[in-house]
Amino acid sequence: MSELEVQIENRRAKRDRLRERGVDPYPTRAAYDLEPGAVCERYGDRTAEQLDEAAIPLRVPGRVRAHRTHGKAAFLDISDQAGIKVQVLLRRNQVGEDIWWLLSQLDIGDYVLAEGLLIRTRTGELTVMADRLVLLAKATRPLPEKWHGLADREERYRRRYLDLLNSPESRRRFVVRSRAIAALRRFLLDLDFLEVETPMMQAIPGGAAARPFVTRHNALDMDLYLRIAPELYLKRLLVGGLHRVFEINRNFRNEGISTRHNPEFTMLEFYWAYSDYEQLMEITEQMVAAVAAEANEGRATCGFRGEEIDLAPTWPRYSVRDSLIEIGGLDAGAVDDEAALAAELAKHDQGAPRNVAYGNLLMELFDLLVEPKLIQPTFIHGYPIEVSPFAKLSPGDPRFTERFELFIGGMEIANAFTELNDPDAQADRFRQQLRAREGGDDEAHRFDRDYVEALQYGMPPAGGLGLGIDRLVMLLTDASSIRDVILFPLLRPR
Repeated sequence: MSELEVQIENRRAKRDRLRERGVDPYPTRAAYDLEPGAVCERYGDRTAEQLDEAAIPLRVPGRVRAHRTHGKAAFLDISDQAGIKVQVLLRRNQVGEDIWWLLSQLDIGDYVLAEGLLIRTRTGELTVMADRLVLLAKATRPLPEKWHGLADREERYRRRYLDLLNSPESRRRFVVRSRAIAALRRFLLDLDFLEVETPMMQAIPGGAAARPFVTRHNALDMDLYLRIAPELYLKRLLVGGLHRVFEINRNFRNEGISTRHNPEFTMLEFYWAYSDYEQLMEITEQMVAAVAAEANEGRATCGFRGEEIDLAPTWPRYSVRDSLIEIGGLDAGAVDDEAALAAELAKHDQGAPRNVAYGNLLMELFDLLVEPKLIQPTFIHGYPIEVSPFAKLSPGDPRFTERFELFIGGMEIANAFTELNDPDAQADRFRQQLRAREGGDDEAHRFDRDYVEALQYGMPPAGGLGLGIDRLVMLLTDASSIRDVILFPLLRPR
């Protein structure tokens, strides 16, 4: 029998003895006053004399992190969800034999409730001098000791509950994530946006170039797709007269997994009637800076992969063409020549390009030569029409569209358009996408007739933006992988 199996057997035996003695190892409810962190926050500055004079009775719950017995006195350290601990002192002649016996059945990891007066010991430790102790939950498996047995990064993702228990940094990341989402929501609500919900199962997957997950609806006898983006439904709401809408949404894309990609991820999308992509650049700067300050205790800067990222507005702006020249180092004459672009790709051992259309060649080189260098916040605009089926054309050059992407830390963080609201032009774009699908591009968009019909009723001019929440949190917490900021990332089964 392994050491772990012995420990589990011993803990189960203690649980059985508790039941035999009439102690419920899993009671249903615990009435309490303060958790350990709140005790420290409220009373941490009190002296021993002040606490003695106040005689503060408290009921404090927590997980047992340490258990020490010295003759007729016992000490427990109990902690809360943030890992903040409070000491509990129990004296045998004060608590009686039943509670003293209960102490002998406790293990590290059990949940207890200590009730008594708050004191400060001679060593200065904030302590509950308990006259009552209640078992709240018996742990029948031992916790990892200082991360022994869970050093494997993948195991930390599989058993996130242990990661959170033992890693303050991991807990901090998810606190920052929660604050960031709340700040995004508050920012838009303050601008009179309406939060909405759109379908997660769709008959036609739309709003992005991606492979969908397929599911089956038995009652309707039809295939459905998990959404790759909520875009086309949100823009239907613009047609319906809801002129400022947003959704914090889960999306699903049946694609590769990397440090920046997870098949299930979270985005913010919002649509603003009567705005355009230039106005959205300004709003995006303000929003990201505000979220960073709120999530990171007032700081508009963050460290990411050894770089200090300054998120304070304003941020530089380059067109795709200009970025290839000024950042990617291409010759100015090459960016308008398909043959020259293909030749440049060949220099980098990229093999045959996936698509020989001008815009696709341009974007392959952008991904290769420019994107990794965009460390500080940078807007890239003027995307080719081939990769922008929902954006309005640039008035000065019909090869490009009124679209931008925001890059920070070498990653795309946000994507925005001046939305295409001409139903005939949108139908033509869908047909172009269909031709791309017929040519082998399985990520090209399907034709959505209902969406085109909605546009025929009139959609106001609008700007729309999608922001990747997972990647934003990666930046704010200096996470090396998107899996570090998703509580339960998808993993291959053991």
